[in-house]
Amino acid sequence: MPTKTPGTSIMRTPLGQMRGLGAARSGTGVWWAQRLTAFALIPLTLWFVCGIIRLAGEPRAVVTHWVAQPWVAALLIALVVATFHHLQLGLQVVIEDYIHAENSRLASLLAMKGAVLLLALLSVIAVLKMAIAPG
Repeated sequence: MPTKTPGTSIMRTPLGQMRGLGAARSGTGVWWAQRLTAFALIPLTLWFVCGIIRLAGEPRAVVTHWVAQPWVAALLIALVVATFHHLQLGLQVVIEDYIHAENSRLASLLAMKGAVLLLALLSVIAVLKMAIAPG
């Protein structure tokens, strides 16, 4: 039996109300993951921007030497992973909200996730290449 709150009518099954599932049927997991990645991106992005400003105008050898430090490479990879995961979560919500045809939604989600994964892998490989073989 649907419950009513003042001024609104909620049209959900009792099981849906109990689980708290929204229109995308994913609950709050994606919402929390977006907030956690956003929170992680704040210090990582600030660190990266400060590092790039400090290295502005330096030759490539100095930049690759900086990236070759293990803690720098690890933080760069964390930045790449958090950025692309945050991107994927945001695009997933947009696709689920605005593409209503089931087949189109599934195809769009698969294409988007594949593209994001490919770009993330290329970025991690670029960081590793600079970290392992600087110069």
